[in-house]
Parts: sequence; C-alpha cells; structure tokens
Amino acid sequence: MAPFTKLFLVAVILTFGLRIWLALRQMRHVWLHRAQPPEAFAAEIGVADHQKAAAYTLAKMRTALVQLAIEAGVLLALTLGGGLQALYAGVTGWIEGELLRGTAFLLALMALLAISELPVGLYRQFRVEVRFGFNRQTLAGFFGDLAKQSLLGLLIGGPLILAVLWLMGAMGEHWWLYVWLTWMGFNLLMLAAYPTVIAPLFNKFSPLDDSSLRSRIEGLLARCGFAAQGVFVMDGSRRSSHGNAYFTGLGAAKRIVFFDTLLKQLAPGEIEAVLAHELGHYRLKHVAKRIALLAAFSLGLLFVLAQLKAAPWFYQDLGMLVQTDAAALALFLLVSPVFLFPLTPLMSLYSRKHEFEADAYAARQAEASQLVTALVKLYRDNATTLTPDPIYSLFYDSHPKAAERIGRLQTHNGTLAHA
Repeated sequence: MAPFTKLFLVAVILTFGLRIWLALRQMRHVWLHRAQPPEAFAAEIGVADHQKAAAYTLAKMRTALVQLAIEAGVLLALTLGGGLQALYAGVTGWIEGELLRGTAFLLALMALLAISELPVGLYRQFRVEVRFGFNRQTLAGFFGDLAKQSLLGLLIGGPLILAVLWLMGAMGEHWWLYVWLTWMGFNLLMLAAYPTVIAPLFNKFSPLDDSSLRSRIEGLLARCGFAAQGVFVMDGSRRSSHGNAYFTGLGAAKRIVFFDTLLKQLAPGEIEAVLAHELGHYRLKHVAKRIALLAAFSLGLLFVLAQLKAAPWFYQDLGMLVQTDAAALALFLLVSPVFLFPLTPLMSLYSRKHEFEADAYAARQAEASQLVTALVKLYRDNATTLTPDPIYSLFYDSHPKAAERIGRLQTHNGTLAHA
C-alpha cells in the first residue's frame, strides 16, 4: 500500500471515529440529563419541553450517525474504490476540450455528492421535523427548492469552475494567487447579491408593517449607527416553525430580516434585544473578521493544493489514473476535510467568542433581561437541548451553551447605555 494511501486511511479512521464518538457522547449525555431541566431554567422551561428537546436532539443525532456512515462510504468509494476515476471516464469521454471536460466532471461530482445526501435530508425533513412539529414544508416544495438550488449551482458554479480551471492552466506556477483573488471576489459578490437576487427566489420578503415595532427598531438602528436598506419579514413559516433573525448584504444592500415565526414568538422588547445582538456582529466587525479569516485560510489551502497538483503520488495514491487540474481539485475537495477536522474546535471557539461579544453589545443597546427571556423562549420553542455534552459542544457548537450564555448575560443587567 502506498504511503499516502496509508496516511489517508488512518486519517479517515481517526476522523470518522472521532465524529462517531462525539455523536455517541452527545446522545449519552442528553439521555442521562433528560429527566429534569437544569435548575437555572426550571421556572421557564417545564419537564415536558425539556424532554421534548432531549428526544429531538437524540433523533437528530441518530440521523447524523447514518449520515456519517454514508459520507465515509462515499468518500472511500470515490477515492480508493476508483469511483472518481470511473466518473471522470464516464463524463469526459464524449466532451471535447480539457476545460469543458474538467467543468463537466466537477459538476457531475457535486451532483453525485448531493444525491448521496438526499435520502437523509428527506428523512430529516419529513420524519424528524414532522415528528416534533417543526416541518411546514411540502414534498413538492422540497423538490422545488432542490430544483432551484441545482439550477443556481449550474448557472453560478459552472462559470466559476470554468474560470478556476482556466486560471490553473494559464497562469503558470502562481495560478493559486489568481484563483484566490477570483474566489474572494466571488464570495464578496455573492454577499452583495444574496439579499436582492438570490434570497427572493426562495422566500417572500415584506416590509415590516407593525408601526410600533418598526419605530422601536428604527430607534435602535439610530443608536447603533446602522444604516440598512430596510427591515423585512420573511415567510419562514412556509418551511419550518423555527424562528430566526439576521442581517445580510454588503454596503448599501444591507437589510435586516425577521422570520415571521420569530415575530410571533417574541415580545417587542425581546425582538429589539435579539436585533441588537445581530447588530453587534456588524458593529464589532465580526463579518469583516470572518471574511479576513476565510481569505487567509483559503489562501493557505490553495497554496497546499498547488504543491499537491504537481505530485503524481497525490493522484495515484487516491485512485486517480489521470493527472489533470480538475482531478486535483476533486481530490482536494474530497480529502482535505478529513485532515482539517482537528481545526473544528478552534473555529467553534472563535464563533462562540463573537457570540459573547455580540451579547455584551446588545446589553449596552437594549435590555439584557429582554435578551435573556428571548433566548429562553427560543431554546424552548426550537427544542434546543440545555444539556449538551461538554466535549461535543467544544467541537461543534458555534454558540455558547445555554447556561453559560444566560449566566453571562445576567451579569449585564442594569448596564443599558444608549450610546
């Protein structure tokens, strides 16, 4: 067995073994703590709601275990099993021109990966979400969304892949710098275009018509120095009863979006506090920092890809008989997550740090107690477990654990400062 083949197999076993172990830890911890909600939440979240959250978490984790098995099987079948080489031969044999062959091959790979995820996605949506009362999606709507996503992927992803492959072949040994610039430009373009071009293809966005709430929000925006294109309500209830709020876009295209389900769940003061938290991400430049991190990370990955692209063993040890730019990209996209998984806790830690900072900002611009009650309602209504396994949370949770987050917010009570 070739050296890199051995290394890859060890990485697959360790990574998927760790992910399975983490999932089992989460299931065990939630099961053992399902009887009673934590004392800090006992007054607001009853036993029935706490046990529903435990059952919901366990159902999602069982589904995740099946998804892990499928991911591992597909990865090994495509690489060491020769599936990727077979796909390349089947797709490219009837296409003229290396650029078109490579683009078709990569689009076919993405379609194959999406198809492999479809059964679990359907089960999650129409069994798990239905069982716990969250699903509002119809089967026709599900496949309608899938068709739109696939068409967008073809219309946007196709030209992007074609451009990347052209740069890889035409720009000499420093092609990775040009690809990096193209990739970052594409991401910024998508951020700017998403609110007005892409999102309306999937949801209806209406101006907030509650004059009292709108006035309250406008006052918050003025205090925070935030200029937005508008405040909109999204028909999230078409697909799910889960609630959320976010701001999106860049520059003059920024807009604030509330799920209609969230407006039904929360009182005006709570909505203001949730929005203050979201604005905190903007005012504290969390979005810009994450873009900068993405830029640095993607630059490093492209540099590594440039070294692997020129190494015959990279292709041969992973089951590819051809050494093309498209083959290098495909292998790297498949294999790199296995080696990068150990970085997951660092990314989650960075995200949780930003969440704490946004909470502190919200406590200065709105009432911390209102954010506390809003979060408790969202934990309850979204069946979020209050007792995650600490190590699982360390790896995966982008938001602080409920008890930690509420405890820290309670220290901010009385710190309102309309600055």
